[in-house]
Formats: sequence, structure tokens, C-alpha cells
Amino acid sequence: MPIITLTTDLGTSDYYVGAVKGAILSQLEDVQIVDISHEVKQFDITQAAFMIKNSFRDFPKGSVHILGVRPQQTAQIAHVVVKYEDHYFVGADNGIFSLFLDASPQKVIRLDIISDSDSDTFPSRDVFAKAACHLARGGAPEVIGKPANTLNQSSTPRPVVDDGLIRGSIIYIDSYGNAVSNISKAQFKEVGKSRPFQINFRMPGYEIKEISKSYLDVIPGERLALFGSAGLLQIAINSGHASNLLGLENGSSISIQFI
Repeated sequence: MPIITLTTDLGTSDYYVGAVKGAILSQLEDVQIVDISHEVKQFDITQAAFMIKNSFRDFPKGSVHILGVRPQQTAQIAHVVVKYEDHYFVGADNGIFSLFLDASPQKVIRLDIISDSDSDTFPSRDVFAKAACHLARGGAPEVIGKPANTLNQSSTPRPVVDDGLIRGSIIYIDSYGNAVSNISKAQFKEVGKSRPFQINFRMPGYEIKEISKSYLDVIPGERLALFGSAGLLQIAINSGHASNLLGLENGSSISIQFI
């Protein structure tokens, strides 16, 4: 059975998500629709890219992923299909693809699909659902658009290494309040070379000097640092909300000093 996933900022209190799913099922009854998230911060393509980057590889190759965040088309922003690692992604070329693709895509197709609606306000339902169903049936993307050579670029801060010091930033706060940084486990090992270290962040006097393997490695209410499922360093509190209690938010600075 083909799979279509949904990542949007539509929330679940309105009818919008149901309408997108209804449009998909009206065109393709034999399909599995999977919600990755509908709680992306509104218009936040960085958060949406983080979610899709850390989830799409868990789905079978050939899956189709609708990205319904800032989906409107303009003269500079086209609706596209992107094929990458044998997955298909359908969305607006608003910079989101550059935030999660680690290499050049296999294909980029600018969509030529005409909406059935008189309004251009709901492309996730009126355009993306059509494209996703076509791809899920096994249709070639070239049938619904024309090849393109480039994608619009966006960027996120990258860690800086300076004389045994890694300077990074918080890029994602999950629903538990865990503050995820842009410092990877591979970079930590490469720079650290098994040396002692100290992790510093916004709250002075709350330094962390070890990496935990589990949230339960410390007592409830105690802060910790670990590398989560995305392979990125995160600051957490066992049974607590690190973002609120430690004053961490997207963009907050975090550094690791190796001794």
C-alpha cells in the first residue's frame, strides 16, 4: 500500500487537515496517510525541515511526503516535487528543501497542476494532494510538471570550532521541553578526542560535564546532556521542561569547552 505523509502547521482544531486527507482519499482510496506533525510553529520552515529530516528515512523508499508549511506559490516560489534518496517530497520551493537535503536531489520538477478551486489559499489540498496521489500511484513526476535545475536556498546556523571550543545554538524545542542543538555527536567526538569537557549555556552555574545515555541517568528534576535520536546534542531535565526551567529557546547559545 502506498504511503503519503503530512507535515503541516495547520493544527488539529480546524477542519484543514481533514480536508487534505479527504482530498487524498477521494483520488486514491488504497493509501496509508501518516501524520508526521500538524503542530509545526506557523510558517516555520526550519522546524518543519527538522521534523521531516529526522523522520522520512524511517518510511519505505517510494513514500510521498507533503510539506504543507508556507505552501503558497509566488513568482519566485514554485510548487515542486523533489526526489531524494528515492523518496518524493511535494511542497513549495520556499527554502525548506535546502534545510534538510544533505546532497543534491535526484530530481526537481516544477508542478503544472491546475487547482480545481477558485482560491489559491489551500494548495496543500488543491495542488499537493493531487501531486502526491499521482506519485503514490506510481506516476512519473515529469507527467505533472517540468524539470528544474535549482531550488531556493535558506540556511541555519552552523557550529563554529575554535581552539578546542565548539560554539553552537539551540535549533529545536520538542514538546517535552528538550532543547536540541546543532552540535552533532560526530563533531563532538572529532573535536573532543575523549578529553574532559564542560557544556555551557544560557544559565551560568548550570554547566554540565558529562554525556548521559538516557534521561533516567539522573534523578528527577536534574539537568543532563545527551545525544538524542537525531544524533544532536540536547539539554534536558529528567521529568522536567528544560526550555522553560533553564531559559533555553531557539537561537540560544550553547558551547562545549574541551580541557
